[in-house]
Amino acid sequence: MKHEWRKKEKDIYLPKNTPTLYNDSEKMYITVLGKGHPDSEAFSLNIELLFALSYSIRMMQKNGVTPEGYYEYTVYPLEGIWDLSEEGRKLDYLDKNHFVYQLMIRQPDFMTKELFDAAVEHVRDKKKHLTVEMAKFELLDDGFCAQMMHHGSYDDEPATFRMMDTYCEEHGLTRIDKRHKEIYITDARKTAPEKLKTVIRYKVSK
Repeated sequence: MKHEWRKKEKDIYLPKNTPTLYNDSEKMYITVLGKGHPDSEAFSLNIELLFALSYSIRMMQKNGVTPEGYYEYTVYPLEGIWDLSEEGRKLDYLDKNHFVYQLMIRQPDFMTKELFDAAVEHVRDKKKHLTVEMAKFELLDDGFCAQMMHHGSYDDEPATFRMMDTYCEEHGLTRIDKRHKEIYITDARKTAPEKLKTVIRYKVSK
C-alpha cells in the first residue's frame, strides 16, 4: 500500500488546534541553508531545489531504478527551521530580511546517501539554474517539543505562539531554543492566506 503521511503520521503532520507535546525521533532529510526574506528569489529557488531532489527520489522506480526496500509513498511536505541573524535580534521589531533558515523535506526510510548523490546528478543535468551543491543529506530530530496546528496567515502566528507559551507555563515546561520549526501542510502558492495550515513546533524541557 502507498504510504501517505497525511493518513499514516497524523501525530506529526496533523496535530490538534491546541498545544500538545511530541517527542521526535531521528529522520532523514534533504536540507538547504539560507537567509533573507521568504519572498525573495533565493528562497523560491531553495524550495524548488528541495522538491526537485525529492521528486527525483520518488520517480526513480518509474525510471527503471528500484532502490532496496522501495515502497510507494507521497512526497513529504516542506519544513523550515527559523531563526534571526545577530543584527535581526538587536531590533525591537521583526525584519524578515534578517531571517536565517534551514529548509528541508523528509525522505522515505529506504533513502541512502547513494540515492541522494544520484538525485543530485539528475537534477544537476535537468535543472541547470539550480545550485545543487547547496543541498545536504542529513539525519535530524526535533527532540522533545510543543506543537500545534496554526490556521491562517503566517503573519498571524504570534497568537499561536502565545497559546503554546501559556500551555508550557501551565505544564512546567521551558522553551529551550529561540528557533522554531514550521511544517507547511498547505502550499502558500496555491492557498488563500486564511486557509493555510502550518504546524508550529519548538523544543521544550521539563
